[in-house]
Amino acid sequence: MKPSIKNINAYTIVALIIFIAGLLLYLTWGLRYNVWADVGIYSITIILVLGGLLGAILSLTFEKTEEEQE
Repeated sequence: MKPSIKNINAYTIVALIIFIAGLLLYLTWGLRYNVWADVGIYSITIILVLGGLLGAILSLTFEKTEEEQE
């Protein structure tokens, strides 16, 4: 199944918010503490960014059921 913009729903929006939160967390942490190579912040950022990306892709690839289309 191909991702389609027609399938945007609440799950897609939440996934994109999580993705953006991961990027913002890394940028704000780096700017505030001037530490760009930290294993701890990498681990949190990777979980948020990959979770957001995979969640958005999965939520866009599922087809709507007959009840949702009506």
